[in-house]
Amino acid sequence: MRFLVREDALERNPLEKMRSPKLDQELLDPIPTEDIQALIATCEKDERGLRDKAILLVLLDTGLRAGELISLTIGDVIPTDGSISIHKTKSRKGRFVFLGRKSRRALAAYLRTRDDNEPTAPLVVAYQRNEEQTRLSYDGLRNILKRRAKKAQIDAPTLHGFRRSFAISMLRSGADIISLSRMMGHGSLPILTRYLKQLKDDLSDVHAQHSPTDRL
Repeated sequence: MRFLVREDALERNPLEKMRSPKLDQELLDPIPTEDIQALIATCEKDERGLRDKAILLVLLDTGLRAGELISLTIGDVIPTDGSISIHKTKSRKGRFVFLGRKSRRALAAYLRTRDDNEPTAPLVVAYQRNEEQTRLSYDGLRNILKRRAKKAQIDAPTLHGFRRSFAISMLRSGADIISLSRMMGHGSLPILTRYLKQLKDDLSDVHAQHSPTDRL
């Protein structure tokens, strides 16, 4: 059940009120940078390729949940400052996320291929055989990752893997946990502490390189 909620296939875990014994949470690795680069490299210059590239970069650059991404409309994107207004959230509280230069360019390139640029139109669409464009579904989004991974000859990452990669990358770059919590739409800080635990190996590597006693 938790996997389905994490992957945004379910909005809520029907068993969330049941108590379970405390166990150490498994530390999950972010998607390797080379895998993300390999996925992006498979994206062609046609409308589907530009869409998929935009999806990959927006997921990585914002930490959006899959359900949040596919519920967006074109009008939710604010071009002047590269922000996106999120309305449908897990916590039912709206928030803003932000795009870097690369993801803004990728999203703009994709939107230029679209015939329907009305503010109420879905931000990302599925292309049907009859050329009809409909809102991309959760399964459709997951299938995009599978197809791109197969083409790149790598294991398909999970959708939540992009959210995890966003969090760990931001922390490694010096982002504070309060701001990160707000960007990710977390209702409580303890959820992010597992990402902080994940940085233990980073700290170990830094110490190994700069140990005062080893430099004597």
